[in-house]
Amino acid sequence: MIDRRRLRRKLTFWRVVAIGIVALGVIALSTWFYGDDFGGSTVDHIAKVKIEGTITEDEELIKRLETIRLSSKVKGVILSIDSPGGTTVGGESIYEEVRKLAADKPVVAEVGTLAASAGYMIASAADHIVARKTSIAGSIGVLIQYPDVSGLMDKLGVKLEEVKSSPLKAAPSPFKPTNDDERAMVRKLILDSYNWFVDIVAERRKMSREQALVLADGSIFTGRQGVANGLIDAVGGETVAVDWLATKGVDAKLKVVEWKDTERRSGFLFSKAMAQTIGSALGLPAYSSDVIHELGADRLFLDGLVSVWHP
Repeated sequence: MIDRRRLRRKLTFWRVVAIGIVALGVIALSTWFYGDDFGGSTVDHIAKVKIEGTITEDEELIKRLETIRLSSKVKGVILSIDSPGGTTVGGESIYEEVRKLAADKPVVAEVGTLAASAGYMIASAADHIVARKTSIAGSIGVLIQYPDVSGLMDKLGVKLEEVKSSPLKAAPSPFKPTNDDERAMVRKLILDSYNWFVDIVAERRKMSREQALVLADGSIFTGRQGVANGLIDAVGGETVAVDWLATKGVDAKLKVVEWKDTERRSGFLFSKAMAQTIGSALGLPAYSSDVIHELGADRLFLDGLVSVWHP
């Protein structure tokens, strides 16, 4: 009986050891084959982070940039930007995190189709900006948009009654025309953030404030125009970005590894769902939701000050 118990214990022990070895082997193989998809790498590399679509406050992206900053395996960073902008606060938070990252590692921004408004704000946080000849960049500015449905309410016979502590509380309101005092308040708000944005561009692009103001009239520029006016450093794509990193001591032969979003973003899913709802309500085919989303359905739900460009 005693020998049998000892034998069972030994068998149990070696089974646990075998399972542990198999588990470690699976993890090792997964890391070797699919390490890039897990958002990192076990060897020295150049990290690539895609910043696409409408900019909002993105805690996951902030954490990812921090992890990249703390990783000893990341020798340089490429920010691949393709965005029309978004909320000013969203752009500000990502801008600040990129600046922290750039203090420890060389960072280059690679502009795809578009880096406008808050998208360009984030690009300016990098040490170097490259863009394609036909990329669109700029749209430096801030805006607030709100509807006036008072005319529609009149036609429907709907009246709004309100009691508030002061004249400018809850202003501007979509339920009545904006008066001069309300418009002046909003303008002060806009100009304060606008001046901050202009100062960022002047500082990061090493130009005078007067030069930055000339470019900060909301205009958009091609990549070639951006090189001429100082908003872009060089024309090109990822290869040119890697070449610049090489000038900062990064081995150009290192693999470029994309650090991907490992979490599902509820805002993205919500906007997709809303796009599907809009398409269904209009009696459009199923594929129309993707078209509506690409046209900017998610921008309908941006709150606060907005730094965004769209035709």
